[in-house]
Amino acid sequence: MPTDVPSKRVAIFVFDEVEVLDFAGPFEVFAITGQRPGPGLFEVATVAAKPGQIRARNGLVVTPSFTFESLPSPDILVIPGGYGTRPLVNDPATIDWIRGLAPKVELLLSVCTGSLLLAKAGLLDGKEATTHFGAIELLRELAPSTKIVENTRFVDNGNIITSAGISAGIDMSLHVVAKLHGEAVARESARYMEYRWIEGAA
Repeated sequence: MPTDVPSKRVAIFVFDEVEVLDFAGPFEVFAITGQRPGPGLFEVATVAAKPGQIRARNGLVVTPSFTFESLPSPDILVIPGGYGTRPLVNDPATIDWIRGLAPKVELLLSVCTGSLLLAKAGLLDGKEATTHFGAIELLRELAPSTKIVENTRFVDNGNIITSAGISAGIDMSLHVVAKLHGEAVARESARYMEYRWIEGAA
């Protein structure tokens, strides 16, 4: 386990009707990676459009750590999904924020229907992408120049990675850990979470 590697800032976007495991799964993976053997390898925070609590799916109330304006520059940006993405597709402030931050981050990740927001921002043009199986056709409508990949856990384009629905965000996050710090580190995190993970099983 590396001990002298600078930690990376991970920002996870949360909003009303965000799917809980979409954001909580990646949050858990990044937050616990490296914690037991030494200092964590990631600093994880939530961000919302404005101050105040948000109400996630099924009534879970979350108080984000930052707003769009106060967020320190992240290295990794995670865009989760959920039914709350539907109105956000037509929210210029959210789409402009994602589009503006995309070229500044090392990695841009989406979980589930978070890919719809990336598509609306034009970030999936000419790339491959996936989403929740129930939103495949909607993604095709929003991203006609994107190759949609079905029946896969995640699709890695290099700096933009999209995952399928809900629990697939955990697989994608562990893939990112392996990508940045090696498979052994990712396996240690998966073992701590008691999560069955096979790298490469996209």
